[in-house]
Amino acid sequence: MKTEVEIIDLEEIKREILGKRSLDQPFIVVAGGTCGFASGALEVIDVLKEELRKNNLDEQVKIKVTGCHGLCAIEPAIIIHPGNICYKGVLAEDVGEIISETVINKRVIERLLYTDPATGEKILHEEDIPFYKKQTRRLLANNVRIDPLNIEDYIAVDGYFALEKALKIGPDKVIDEIRASGLRGRGGAGFPTATKWDMTRKAQGAEKYIVCNADEGDPGAFMDRSLLEGSPHSVIEGMIIGGFTIGARVGYIYVQLLRLW
Repeated sequence: MKTEVEIIDLEEIKREILGKRSLDQPFIVVAGGTCGFASGALEVIDVLKEELRKNNLDEQVKIKVTGCHGLCAIEPAIIIHPGNICYKGVLAEDVGEIISETVINKRVIERLLYTDPATGEKILHEEDIPFYKKQTRRLLANNVRIDPLNIEDYIAVDGYFALEKALKIGPDKVIDEIRASGLRGRGGAGFPTATKWDMTRKAQGAEKYIVCNADEGDPGAFMDRSLLEGSPHSVIEGMIIGGFTIGARVGYIYVQLLRLW
């Protein structure tokens, strides 16, 4: 049975999303995820909301909770826009000062800035911290930019555009693209993804499934967790592309849940 696929104009949707947003809109990013919440980010968020309310700023200044930014040792971390000011190790008792000094009076609180342990230099922006400066991030690149529960944030950074392309070119060409990319599994065997998808596409059977294995079998590793918490739509998009390519109509994410807060 052939299924008709309706292609929507994601470029137009992205323009509409960005058109609703003001570049001058002040907002505060709170790094969440397992490490952030375990370090006290939830309490920081609660106090931020209360302090913004007390100062009649709750409609003007928005709070965006994202996934882990990668440097868990400085959590809870927040970034204040405009200015892109990064504060590390923020405690609930710091929030009142942050609102009065930085948000209202545009003054930087030196003691909350990251200090380079090698030089003693105070660093204002997260991307200038040596840990980040020496990286080119791929899978976690958007963790600092999106609320994982907001699909519009994901589309605003070109989320689901790869799916749109896949639906246009069809399963065979998707497999050709994957083969040309050299994409392989990240396990010990490094099995070529294109071969796996091609074999599954050609396999007999009316019902096929796609499963995301987010087992987190290595204690304390948190590789899959960071991606699922910070950019879940990228996982969902990949699963839809894979399902479309091999002919699966149902997908499952296998994940172990752990509460640390």
